[in-house]
Amino acid sequence: MEYFDVLNERGEFTGEIASRDDCHKYGYWHRAIYAFIFNKNGQVLLQKRSGNKKLWPNKWDVTIGGHVLAGELGRQALIRECKEELGITIDDKDIVFLVGTTSVYNKNGYVNNHYDECYFVTKDIDINDLYLQDEEVSDVKFFSKQEIINRINNNYDGLTEKNEFLEYFQNDFRM
Repeated sequence: MEYFDVLNERGEFTGEIASRDDCHKYGYWHRAIYAFIFNKNGQVLLQKRSGNKKLWPNKWDVTIGGHVLAGELGRQALIRECKEELGITIDDKDIVFLVGTTSVYNKNGYVNNHYDECYFVTKDIDINDLYLQDEEVSDVKFFSKQEIINRINNNYDGLTEKNEFLEYFQNDFRM
């Protein structure tokens, strides 16, 4: 069972800790991270979510995403999630903090109130060397910025319908 620090609606720590299930059942605010990993050609590595995921099964998603465990820093969570989900070893020098945001998802009794930390990671990765965590990830693939924009413009065409894609790929960001 995973436990998370509970935050108030302003993102401040309350001093409480709750289980993943309770956070999503009662809508407690908690922290999450996500990252886009780019190669030297400017392509972004996306993961296809496992078919058994509660949210967005079999959809292409950010490279890495996950919760920040109680007492953990966002960067630590990112390093841990990269290793767990894809078998990628990164360290602090590979990571660039982009932005903090909030995300709210409330559907079918599942409430997800997150304070998110978004990161960019620049690292050349050979997809054949990755170890995919079956419960989380079914596939990975490199996409160009234009391919992602085309999918967004085509009703997200297989992508998760998350604001992360809209915000970062329809704007002219630079690494």
